[in-house]
Amino acid sequence: MSYQKSIAYLYGLQKFGIKFGLAKISKLLSCLDNPHKKLSFIHIAGTNGKGSTAACLASVLSKAGYRVGLYTSPHLTSFTERIKIGNHEISRKDVDRLTQLLINKARKIDSITFFEFVTAMALLYFAEKKVDLCILEVGMGGRLDATNVVSPFISIITNISKEHEYYLGNTILEIAREKAGIIKKKSSLITGATQANVLTLFRKRCHNLQTEFYCLGKDFSIKTRNNHSSYHGINFNLEAIKIGLFGDFQYNNAAIALAAIELLRMKDYHIGDKAIYRGLKDVYWPGRLEIVKKAPVVILDGAHNPVAMKSLRKALIKNFNFEKLILILGIMEDKNIKGMLKEIVPYAHKVILCKPNMNRAASPTSLAGIIKVYNVKHYKVDDVKEAILYALSTASKKDLICVAGSLFTVGEAREVFKKKSCIN
Repeated sequence: MSYQKSIAYLYGLQKFGIKFGLAKISKLLSCLDNPHKKLSFIHIAGTNGKGSTAACLASVLSKAGYRVGLYTSPHLTSFTERIKIGNHEISRKDVDRLTQLLINKARKIDSITFFEFVTAMALLYFAEKKVDLCILEVGMGGRLDATNVVSPFISIITNISKEHEYYLGNTILEIAREKAGIIKKKSSLITGATQANVLTLFRKRCHNLQTEFYCLGKDFSIKTRNNHSSYHGINFNLEAIKIGLFGDFQYNNAAIALAAIELLRMKDYHIGDKAIYRGLKDVYWPGRLEIVKKAPVVILDGAHNPVAMKSLRKALIKNFNFEKLILILGIMEDKNIKGMLKEIVPYAHKVILCKPNMNRAASPTSLAGIIKVYNVKHYKVDDVKEAILYALSTASKKDLICVAGSLFTVGEAREVFKKKSCIN
C-alpha cells in the first residue's frame, strides 16, 4: 500500500463511529502478541490540558535521555503527529507498513473503529522501537476508551468539567466515574481536579485499589509570577521555572507533569533538575495559544468547551495588547456551543463563523442563530481559509485575530498559514 492509500483506509474506519469497549482492541492486540505488555505507561485523562501535560512530560523525559513514546489525538495537520518518539513523528513508511500488518490481523474483527486501530498501531510501534516509557492520552472518557487496555504505573486525570455528555454522562460525577476508570491497582494517581465530590470519588477508588493519591493544591502546588513558576512538590521544590507555553492555565499542567516526574524519580528514573528546567522551557504544543502571524497578531487555540474558552479569553486579555478582537469560530455540533460562545463572544468586536471540513461541524447558520443574542457583528463564510482571508482583509495591524472552537478548525488554519502565499 502507498501512504495515501493507508491513510484513506484509516479514515475510512471512521464510518464505524465511536464505540466504547475494550474487547475488540484486546483481541487485535492479542493477535499482535500483546505489545502493550512489554511497555511501561503513564496514562492521561481529563477534560482539558491532557495534551499539554503529556507534552511537558515527554519534553522533560527526553531531555533526561529517555526514549519516550507519545500518543495523542487528534492531530492538527498530519496523521503522523499522533505517534511520536521524542521529537520525531512516526514515518509515513512505518504508517504504511503497520497499516498493512494490522489489516491482515484485524480481518476477523468486525467493525473495528479508527481509534482502536490507530491505538493498536501506536502500541505496536512503541514496542518495536523499545521505548523506555510511553505517555498515552485518552481519546474520550477513560474506562472504556481503547487506551485503557494498558496498566500504567502512573495515571493522571488533569481536571473534570462537562464534555461529551452523550457518551460520558450528564453530571460531573458521572463523567468523573468514567475518567476514574484509568486508575489501576497498586499504582499512583495524580489529579488537578478541584470538585469535592470528584476528589472523594477518586480517593475512594484509590483506597480500594491500594493506589497512591496525589492532588494539586494539597500534595503539590505551583505559584506563578512574571511568567516564571515555583513548584512546591511532594518531596522537592524548584524555583524560577519558565514554561514554553502561553497561558496561566499551563502552569497547572506543568505542575501535574512535575508531580509525575517526582514519582518517576522515586522509581529510580534519573531525571536531573537541568533536564526539568530545559524540558519545560523548550516544550512545544501547537494549536494552544499559538502565534502564527504578527501585525496583526493571529492566535490559534483549540479551546472546544466552556472552561477552555474561558481560559482562552483570560489569556488573550492578560497577555496581548490589541485594539479589536476578531474571532474566527468553527465548532463541532455535539459541543456545548452556547456555553462556549457565552465565555468569549461578548468580548469580541467581530465574529466570523465558519465550518471546518468535518461531518459533525456545526453550520455557520446554526452558530449565527445562537450568537445573535450578543448583538456582536458576525459574518458567515463557507470554510476556514475564507474566514482567515476575510479577517486579515478587515483587520488593522493593532487588532488581534483568534481562531478557536475546535482542534479541527485550528488544524485547517495552520495549513493556511503554512502556505504563506495564501495570506500575503
